[in-house]
Amino acid sequence: MKRLGVGFVGTGWVVNTYHIKAFQGVRHADIKAVCDLKEERAKSTAARCKELGVGNPKTYTDVSEMARDPEVDAIWITVPNFARTAVAKAITEEVIQGKAELVGIVCEKPLARNVKEARQMLEMVKKADLLNGYLENQVFMPSLVKGKEILWKRGASTAGRPYLARCSEEHGGPHEAWFWDASRQGGGALNDMLCHSIEAARFLLTAPEEEKQALTPRAVSAEIASLKWSTPRYVGKLKEQTRGQIDYSKKPAEDMGRASIIYETKSKSLVMSALSTSWSFVPGERIYLELVGPEYYMQIDTLNPEMKVFFSREVKGEKGEHLVEKQAAEQGFMPVLPNEISVYGYMDEHRHMVESFLKGRMPIETWKDGALVVELLMSCYMSAEKNKKLSFPPTGLEDFVPKVAKGTWKPEDVIKTNFE
Repeated sequence: MKRLGVGFVGTGWVVNTYHIKAFQGVRHADIKAVCDLKEERAKSTAARCKELGVGNPKTYTDVSEMARDPEVDAIWITVPNFARTAVAKAITEEVIQGKAELVGIVCEKPLARNVKEARQMLEMVKKADLLNGYLENQVFMPSLVKGKEILWKRGASTAGRPYLARCSEEHGGPHEAWFWDASRQGGGALNDMLCHSIEAARFLLTAPEEEKQALTPRAVSAEIASLKWSTPRYVGKLKEQTRGQIDYSKKPAEDMGRASIIYETKSKSLVMSALSTSWSFVPGERIYLELVGPEYYMQIDTLNPEMKVFFSREVKGEKGEHLVEKQAAEQGFMPVLPNEISVYGYMDEHRHMVESFLKGRMPIETWKDGALVVELLMSCYMSAEKNKKLSFPPTGLEDFVPKVAKGTWKPEDVIKTNFE
Protein backbone atom coordinates (compact mmCIF):
# COMPACT_ATOMS: atom_id res chain seq x y z
CA MET A 1 0.00 0.00 0.00
CA LYS A 2 1.23 3.49 -0.84
CA ARG A 3 2.59 5.51 2.07
CA LEU A 4 1.57 9.10 2.74
CA GLY A 5 4.31 11.70 3.05
CA VAL A 6 3.31 14.17 5.76
CA GLY A 7 4.64 17.68 6.36
CA PHE A 8 4.12 19.49 9.67
CA VAL A 9 4.04 23.28 9.75
CA GLY A 10 4.37 24.48 13.35
CA THR A 11 6.44 22.77 16.05
CA GLY A 12 4.82 23.85 19.30
CA TRP A 13 4.13 21.95 22.50
CA VAL A 14 1.21 19.83 21.25
CA VAL A 15 3.18 18.72 18.17
CA ASN A 16 6.15 17.47 20.18
CA THR A 17 4.08 16.09 23.06
CA TYR A 18 1.29 14.34 21.15
CA HIS A 19 1.16 14.62 17.36
CA ILE A 20 4.49 13.20 16.27
CA LYS A 21 4.40 10.52 18.98
CA ALA A 22 0.95 9.48 17.73
CA PHE A 23 2.48 8.64 14.34
CA GLN A 24 4.15 5.65 15.98
CA GLY A 25 0.69 4.07 15.71
CA VAL A 26 0.10 5.07 12.07
CA ARG A 27 1.13 2.32 9.67
CA HIS A 28 1.07 3.91 6.21
CA ALA A 29 2.67 7.33 6.67
CA ASP A 30 6.04 8.96 7.23
CA ILE A 31 6.75 12.49 8.42
CA LYS A 32 8.78 13.79 5.48
CA ALA A 33 9.11 17.46 6.36
CA VAL A 34 8.89 19.88 9.28
CA CYS A 35 8.51 23.64 8.92
CA ASP A 36 8.88 26.40 11.48
CA LEU A 37 9.87 30.06 11.25
CA LYS A 38 12.64 29.26 13.71
CA GLU A 39 15.06 26.83 12.09
CA GLU A 40 16.31 25.45 15.40
CA ARG A 41 12.77 24.48 16.44
CA ALA A 42 12.24 22.71 13.11
CA LYS A 43 15.54 20.83 13.50
CA SER A 44 14.68 19.82 17.06
CA THR A 45 11.31 18.39 16.02
CA ALA A 46 12.87 16.65 13.00
CA ALA A 47 15.43 15.02 15.28
CA ARG A 48 12.62 13.87 17.57
CA CYS A 49 10.78 12.34 14.58
CA LYS A 50 13.91 10.38 13.65
CA GLU A 51 14.39 9.26 17.26
CA LEU A 52 10.78 8.00 17.43
CA GLY A 53 11.07 6.20 14.09
CA VAL A 54 8.25 8.15 12.42
CA GLY A 55 10.37 9.72 9.68
CA ASN A 56 13.62 11.45 8.82
CA PRO A 57 12.15 14.79 7.76
CA LYS A 58 13.74 17.66 5.91
CA THR A 59 13.43 21.02 7.63
CA TYR A 60 12.05 24.26 6.22
CA THR A 61 11.41 27.82 7.36
CA ASP A 62 9.15 28.59 4.36
CA VAL A 63 5.85 26.67 4.16
CA SER A 64 5.45 27.40 0.43
CA GLU A 65 8.78 25.71 -0.21
CA MET A 66 7.75 22.73 1.91
CA ALA A 67 4.48 22.42 -0.02
CA ARG A 68 6.48 22.07 -3.25
CA ASP A 69 8.52 19.18 -1.83
CA PRO A 70 7.60 16.17 -4.05
CA GLU A 71 7.84 13.83 -1.04
CA VAL A 72 5.11 15.76 0.84
CA ASP A 73 1.61 14.52 -0.02
CA ALA A 74 -0.32 16.23 2.79
CA ILE A 75 0.29 19.02 5.26
CA TRP A 76 -0.69 19.21 8.93
CA ILE A 77 -1.26 22.85 10.00
CA THR A 78 -0.32 23.12 13.67
CA VAL A 79 0.79 26.76 13.88
CA PRO A 80 -0.76 29.12 16.48
CA ASN A 81 -4.32 30.36 15.85
CA PHE A 82 -3.25 33.81 14.67
CA ALA A 83 -1.09 32.33 11.87
CA ARG A 84 -3.47 29.74 10.43
CA THR A 85 -5.18 31.75 7.70
CA ALA A 86 -1.84 33.03 6.33
CA VAL A 87 -0.35 29.52 6.36
CA ALA A 88 -3.43 27.99 4.70
CA LYS A 89 -3.33 30.70 2.04
CA ALA A 90 0.34 30.04 1.29
CA ILE A 91 -0.25 26.28 0.95
CA THR A 92 -3.42 26.48 -1.15
CA GLU A 93 -1.89 29.11 -3.45
CA GLU A 94 0.92 26.70 -4.30
CA VAL A 95 -1.67 24.05 -5.18
CA ILE A 96 -3.88 26.41 -7.21
CA GLN A 97 -0.86 27.63 -9.20
CA GLY A 98 0.16 24.04 -9.95
CA LYS A 99 3.44 24.29 -8.04
CA ALA A 100 2.46 21.74 -5.36
CA GLU A 101 0.77 18.37 -5.81
CA LEU A 102 -0.89 17.75 -2.49
CA VAL A 103 -3.61 15.21 -1.72
CA GLY A 104 -4.90 16.82 1.44
CA ILE A 105 -4.50 19.25 4.29
CA VAL A 106 -5.48 19.11 7.94
CA CYS A 107 -5.74 21.81 10.59
CA GLU A 108 -5.50 21.76 14.36
CA LYS A 109 -8.47 22.95 16.42
CA PRO A 110 -9.99 25.54 16.39
CA LEU A 111 -10.06 26.13 12.65
CA ALA A 112 -9.86 29.91 13.10
CA ARG A 113 -10.22 32.75 15.61
CA ASN A 114 -13.59 33.97 14.33
CA VAL A 115 -16.24 33.24 11.71
CA LYS A 116 -14.78 35.49 9.03
CA GLU A 117 -11.42 33.73 9.23
CA ALA A 118 -13.08 30.29 9.30
CA ARG A 119 -15.04 31.04 6.14
CA GLN A 120 -11.87 32.29 4.46
CA MET A 121 -10.20 28.97 5.35
CA LEU A 122 -13.13 27.04 3.87
CA GLU A 123 -13.06 29.08 0.66
CA MET A 124 -9.32 28.51 0.25
CA VAL A 125 -9.50 24.74 0.61
CA LYS A 126 -12.50 24.52 -1.73
CA LYS A 127 -10.72 26.57 -4.38
CA ALA A 128 -7.67 24.32 -4.13
CA ASP A 129 -9.95 21.23 -4.33
CA LEU A 130 -8.10 19.47 -1.51
CA LEU A 131 -9.26 16.74 0.82
CA ASN A 132 -9.33 18.33 4.26
CA GLY A 133 -9.39 17.16 7.85
CA TYR A 134 -10.12 18.92 11.14
CA LEU A 135 -8.04 17.73 14.08
CA GLU A 136 -10.60 17.22 16.84
CA ASN A 137 -8.98 14.47 18.87
CA GLN A 138 -11.82 13.92 21.36
CA VAL A 139 -14.07 12.53 18.63
CA PHE A 140 -11.48 9.77 18.23
CA MET A 141 -11.07 8.91 21.94
CA PRO A 142 -11.40 5.09 22.16
CA SER A 143 -13.64 5.32 25.24
CA LEU A 144 -15.95 7.84 23.60
CA VAL A 145 -16.16 5.89 20.33
CA LYS A 146 -16.86 2.60 22.14
CA GLY A 147 -19.31 4.21 24.56
CA LYS A 148 -21.30 5.76 21.73
CA GLU A 149 -21.39 2.44 19.89
CA ILE A 150 -22.72 0.57 22.95
CA LEU A 151 -25.34 3.13 24.00
CA TRP A 152 -26.79 3.67 20.54
CA LYS A 153 -26.81 -0.05 19.73
CA ARG A 154 -28.13 -1.36 23.02
CA GLY A 155 -29.87 1.62 24.63
CA ALA A 156 -31.19 3.92 21.91
CA SER A 157 -32.42 1.04 19.74
CA THR A 158 -34.93 0.03 22.43
CA ALA A 159 -35.50 3.09 24.62
CA GLY A 160 -35.05 5.98 22.18
CA ARG A 161 -32.26 8.37 21.26
CA PRO A 162 -30.14 10.17 23.89
CA TYR A 163 -31.23 13.69 24.69
CA LEU A 164 -28.38 15.17 26.74
CA ALA A 165 -24.60 15.22 26.34
CA ARG A 166 -22.56 16.84 29.11
CA CYS A 167 -18.98 17.48 28.08
CA SER A 168 -16.15 19.37 29.74
CA GLU A 169 -12.41 19.80 29.52
CA GLU A 170 -10.43 21.60 32.19
CA HIS A 171 -6.88 22.08 33.42
CA GLY A 172 -4.68 24.67 35.10
CA GLY A 173 -3.84 26.75 32.02
CA PRO A 174 -1.89 26.60 28.73
CA HIS A 175 1.83 26.01 28.34
CA GLU A 176 2.67 28.75 25.82
CA ALA A 177 2.21 32.51 26.26
CA TRP A 178 0.25 33.16 23.06
CA PHE A 179 -2.63 30.98 24.30
CA TRP A 180 -3.18 33.43 27.17
CA ASP A 181 -3.28 36.41 24.76
CA ALA A 182 -6.93 36.67 23.64
CA SER A 183 -6.15 38.79 20.59
CA ARG A 184 -3.70 36.23 19.23
CA GLN A 185 -5.63 33.16 20.35
CA GLY A 186 -9.14 34.47 19.57
CA GLY A 187 -10.44 34.29 23.14
CA GLY A 188 -9.66 32.60 26.43
CA ALA A 189 -10.49 29.17 27.84
CA LEU A 190 -13.81 28.98 26.01
CA ASN A 191 -12.24 29.41 22.58
CA ASP A 192 -9.27 27.22 23.45
CA MET A 193 -11.14 24.21 24.83
CA LEU A 194 -14.91 24.42 24.44
CA CYS A 195 -14.27 23.66 20.76
CA HIS A 196 -13.46 20.11 21.95
CA SER A 197 -16.63 19.80 24.00
CA ILE A 198 -18.91 21.18 21.27
CA GLU A 199 -17.78 18.58 18.76
CA ALA A 200 -17.61 15.69 21.23
CA ALA A 201 -21.21 16.38 22.27
CA ARG A 202 -22.41 16.70 18.67
CA PHE A 203 -20.73 13.38 17.86
CA LEU A 204 -22.38 11.62 20.81
CA LEU A 205 -25.86 12.99 20.05
CA THR A 206 -25.75 12.01 16.37
CA ALA A 207 -26.89 8.47 15.54
CA PRO A 208 -24.23 6.24 13.90
CA GLU A 209 -26.24 6.04 10.67
CA GLU A 210 -27.08 9.75 10.53
CA GLU A 211 -25.28 12.48 8.62
CA LYS A 212 -23.93 15.24 10.86
CA GLN A 213 -26.43 17.63 9.34
CA ALA A 214 -29.15 15.59 11.04
CA LEU A 215 -28.63 17.80 14.09
CA THR A 216 -29.45 21.47 13.48
CA PRO A 217 -28.32 24.02 16.09
CA ARG A 218 -31.32 26.10 17.18
CA ALA A 219 -30.31 28.05 20.30
CA VAL A 220 -27.16 28.93 22.21
CA SER A 221 -26.59 30.39 25.68
CA ALA A 222 -23.29 30.94 27.46
CA GLU A 223 -21.42 32.63 30.27
CA ILE A 224 -17.73 33.45 30.72
CA ALA A 225 -15.76 34.54 33.79
CA SER A 226 -12.24 35.07 35.08
CA LEU A 227 -12.21 33.44 38.50
CA LYS A 228 -8.54 32.83 39.18
CA TRP A 229 -6.06 34.36 36.75
CA SER A 230 -7.24 38.00 37.06
CA THR A 231 -6.84 38.03 40.86
CA PRO A 232 -3.74 39.96 42.03
CA ARG A 233 -1.74 36.93 43.17
CA TYR A 234 -2.22 35.05 39.90
CA VAL A 235 -1.81 38.12 37.71
CA GLY A 236 1.71 38.27 39.13
CA LYS A 237 2.25 34.55 38.73
CA LEU A 238 1.13 34.63 35.09
CA LYS A 239 3.41 37.59 34.36
CA GLU A 240 6.33 35.64 35.79
CA GLN A 241 5.33 32.44 33.99
CA THR A 242 5.15 34.20 30.60
CA ARG A 243 8.23 36.38 31.22
CA GLY A 244 6.19 39.56 31.26
CA GLN A 245 4.30 38.89 28.03
CA ILE A 246 0.84 38.55 29.63
CA ASP A 247 -0.75 41.00 32.08
CA TYR A 248 -4.31 40.09 33.05
CA SER A 249 -4.64 43.23 35.18
CA LYS A 250 -4.75 45.15 31.89
CA LYS A 251 -6.04 42.71 29.29
CA PRO A 252 -7.71 39.66 30.88
CA ALA A 253 -9.31 36.67 29.20
CA GLU A 254 -11.84 34.27 30.64
CA ASP A 255 -10.48 31.27 32.52
CA MET A 256 -13.93 29.64 32.79
CA GLY A 257 -16.79 29.21 30.36
CA ARG A 258 -20.02 27.27 30.17
CA ALA A 259 -22.62 26.93 27.45
CA SER A 260 -25.69 25.04 26.35
CA ILE A 261 -26.57 24.32 22.74
CA ILE A 262 -30.00 23.04 21.73
CA TYR A 263 -30.23 20.98 18.56
CA GLU A 264 -33.25 19.88 16.56
CA THR A 265 -33.29 16.38 15.07
CA LYS A 266 -34.79 15.36 11.73
CA SER A 267 -37.86 14.14 13.61
CA LYS A 268 -38.23 17.61 15.23
CA SER A 269 -37.29 16.44 18.72
CA LEU A 270 -34.88 18.57 20.77
CA VAL A 271 -31.59 17.44 22.30
CA MET A 272 -29.08 19.44 24.33
CA SER A 273 -25.36 19.69 24.97
CA ALA A 274 -24.29 21.14 28.33
CA LEU A 275 -20.66 22.23 28.09
CA SER A 276 -18.03 23.68 30.41
CA THR A 277 -14.36 24.48 30.39
CA SER A 278 -11.74 25.96 32.69
CA TRP A 279 -8.13 27.09 32.97
CA SER A 280 -8.45 27.17 36.76
CA PHE A 281 -8.78 23.44 37.52
CA VAL A 282 -5.73 22.50 39.58
CA PRO A 283 -5.38 18.65 39.56
CA GLY A 284 -4.44 18.37 35.87
CA GLU A 285 -5.98 17.78 32.47
CA ARG A 286 -9.47 16.29 32.83
CA ILE A 287 -11.93 15.35 30.12
CA TYR A 288 -15.35 14.52 31.53
CA LEU A 289 -18.06 13.22 29.21
CA GLU A 290 -21.60 12.01 29.86
CA LEU A 291 -24.38 10.83 27.58
CA VAL A 292 -27.91 10.53 28.97
CA GLY A 293 -30.88 8.74 27.39
CA PRO A 294 -34.35 7.57 28.51
CA GLU A 295 -33.13 4.36 30.17
CA TYR A 296 -29.33 4.49 29.94
CA TYR A 297 -26.26 6.55 30.82
CA MET A 298 -22.53 6.74 30.04
CA GLN A 299 -19.68 8.45 31.91
CA ILE A 300 -16.03 9.03 31.01
CA ASP A 301 -13.59 10.66 33.42
CA THR A 302 -9.95 10.70 32.35
CA LEU A 303 -8.80 11.49 35.91
CA ASN A 304 -10.33 8.26 37.17
CA PRO A 305 -8.08 5.77 35.36
CA GLU A 306 -7.22 2.18 36.22
CA MET A 307 -3.89 3.23 37.73
CA LYS A 308 -3.08 5.53 40.66
CA VAL A 309 0.11 6.02 42.65
CA PHE A 310 0.92 7.41 46.08
CA PHE A 311 4.02 9.33 47.20
CA SER A 312 4.49 10.40 50.82
CA ARG A 313 6.02 13.69 52.03
CA GLU A 314 9.37 11.91 52.21
CA VAL A 315 9.47 11.46 48.42
CA LYS A 316 10.77 14.60 46.75
CA GLY A 317 11.77 15.33 43.20
CA GLU A 318 11.57 17.73 40.30
CA LYS A 319 8.27 19.10 39.04
CA GLY A 320 6.94 17.43 35.89
CA GLU A 321 4.05 16.01 33.92
CA HIS A 322 5.08 12.36 34.00
CA LEU A 323 1.75 11.18 35.48
CA VAL A 324 -0.83 13.25 33.58
CA GLU A 325 -0.86 16.36 31.39
CA LYS A 326 -0.64 19.63 33.39
CA GLN A 327 -0.04 17.67 36.58
CA ALA A 328 0.15 20.10 39.54
CA ALA A 329 1.54 17.91 42.35
CA GLU A 330 4.27 15.34 43.03
CA GLN A 331 2.98 13.97 46.34
CA GLY A 332 -0.21 12.27 47.49
CA PHE A 333 -2.54 9.79 45.81
CA MET A 334 -2.50 10.62 42.11
CA PRO A 335 -3.96 9.29 38.84
CA VAL A 336 -1.67 8.07 36.07
CA LEU A 337 -2.49 7.83 32.37
CA PRO A 338 0.06 5.37 30.91
CA ASN A 339 -0.72 6.36 27.31
CA GLU A 340 -2.31 9.81 27.02
CA ILE A 341 -1.77 9.82 23.25
CA SER A 342 -4.21 6.94 22.89
CA VAL A 343 -6.60 7.96 25.70
CA TYR A 344 -7.10 11.46 24.25
CA GLY A 345 -7.64 10.12 20.71
CA TYR A 346 -4.53 11.46 18.98
CA MET A 347 -3.35 8.12 17.58
CA ASP A 348 -6.70 7.13 16.08
CA GLU A 349 -7.20 10.69 14.81
CA HIS A 350 -3.99 10.66 12.76
CA ARG A 351 -4.53 7.10 11.60
CA HIS A 352 -7.96 8.07 10.29
CA MET A 353 -6.67 11.18 8.49
CA VAL A 354 -3.88 9.23 6.80
CA GLU A 355 -6.09 6.33 5.73
CA SER A 356 -8.76 8.74 4.41
CA PHE A 357 -6.25 10.62 2.27
CA LEU A 358 -4.70 7.42 0.94
CA LYS A 359 -8.17 6.21 -0.10
CA GLY A 360 -9.05 9.56 -1.66
CA ARG A 361 -11.99 10.32 0.61
CA MET A 362 -12.95 13.04 3.04
CA PRO A 363 -12.29 12.31 6.74
CA ILE A 364 -15.24 12.25 9.14
CA GLU A 365 -14.02 15.59 10.57
CA THR A 366 -13.54 18.27 7.91
CA TRP A 367 -12.98 22.02 7.73
CA LYS A 368 -16.73 22.36 7.30
CA ASP A 369 -17.13 20.86 10.76
CA GLY A 370 -14.40 23.13 12.07
CA ALA A 371 -16.18 26.17 10.64
CA LEU A 372 -19.45 25.18 12.33
CA VAL A 373 -17.61 24.82 15.64
CA VAL A 374 -16.23 28.35 15.24
CA GLU A 375 -19.74 29.64 14.48
CA LEU A 376 -21.00 28.03 17.67
CA LEU A 377 -18.06 29.36 19.70
CA MET A 378 -18.65 32.92 18.49
CA SER A 379 -22.36 32.53 19.23
CA CYS A 380 -21.39 31.53 22.77
CA TYR A 381 -19.31 34.68 23.18
CA MET A 382 -22.10 36.80 21.73
CA SER A 383 -24.60 35.22 24.14
CA ALA A 384 -22.29 35.90 27.09
CA GLU A 385 -21.86 39.52 26.03
CA LYS A 386 -25.60 40.06 25.59
CA ASN A 387 -26.46 37.99 28.69
CA LYS A 388 -29.25 36.13 26.90
CA LYS A 389 -30.07 33.01 24.94
CA LEU A 390 -29.69 33.49 21.18
CA SER A 391 -31.30 31.80 18.21
CA PHE A 392 -28.74 30.19 15.93
CA PRO A 393 -27.28 31.64 13.83
CA PRO A 394 -27.52 35.07 15.47
CA THR A 395 -27.51 38.26 13.41
CA GLY A 396 -24.07 39.73 12.79
CA LEU A 397 -22.17 36.49 13.37
CA GLU A 398 -19.81 36.78 10.38
CA ASP A 399 -18.31 40.08 11.50
CA PHE A 400 -18.41 39.37 15.24
CA VAL A 401 -15.19 39.50 17.27
CA PRO A 402 -15.51 38.87 21.03
CA LYS A 403 -14.78 41.72 23.42
CA VAL A 404 -12.21 39.51 25.10
CA ALA A 405 -10.31 39.27 21.79
CA LYS A 406 -10.56 43.04 21.32
CA GLY A 407 -9.20 43.66 24.81
CA THR A 408 -12.35 45.45 26.01
CA TRP A 409 -13.86 42.68 28.19
CA LYS A 410 -13.87 43.07 31.97
CA PRO A 411 -14.15 40.20 34.50
CA GLU A 412 -16.80 42.13 36.49
CA ASP A 413 -19.13 41.87 33.49
CA VAL A 414 -20.12 38.44 34.81
CA ILE A 415 -22.26 40.00 37.60
CA LYS A 416 -24.16 42.38 35.36
CA THR A 417 -27.80 41.51 34.79
CA ASN A 418 -28.41 43.86 31.91
CA PHE A 419 -26.11 44.36 28.95
CA GLU A 420 -26.14 46.89 26.16
